[in-house]
Amino acid sequence: MRWFVRNFKWVMLVSGLLTLTMVQAAFAPQAALRSTFGESLEGPLAEIVVRNWGALIALVGAMLIYGAFQPAVRGLVLVVVGLSKATFIALVLTYGTQYLGTLATPVVVDTVMIVLFMVYLAASGRADTAA
Repeated sequence: MRWFVRNFKWVMLVSGLLTLTMVQAAFAPQAALRSTFGESLEGPLAEIVVRNWGALIALVGAMLIYGAFQPAVRGLVLVVVGLSKATFIALVLTYGTQYLGTLATPVVVDTVMIVLFMVYLAASGRADTAA
């Protein structure tokens, strides 16, 4: 387990880079919606909401990358990112089951990330200080 904790920076770095790819939605919202959900939303409100969604997800990815190199903030970053990813999964499973075909990969990858984050927090003893 010590090896896992010592090398967790790489898990955070890969997770952050994967999450950061959603920055596409901030710049090309319709393309991001089509590639993620297989559909698009139209209108100015959709442009605002989807661009903001992409920016927020990109910030979460940037937090993971920052936390990979700053162990002092890892606990907080992992809790915030884990809650964000768990919220996404819960929303998909509750309201978006029709999108499970296109969202299966992100749901599975995010679930794996959450499990890895929880294992790290438990193994490193940072779960108490982050909550």
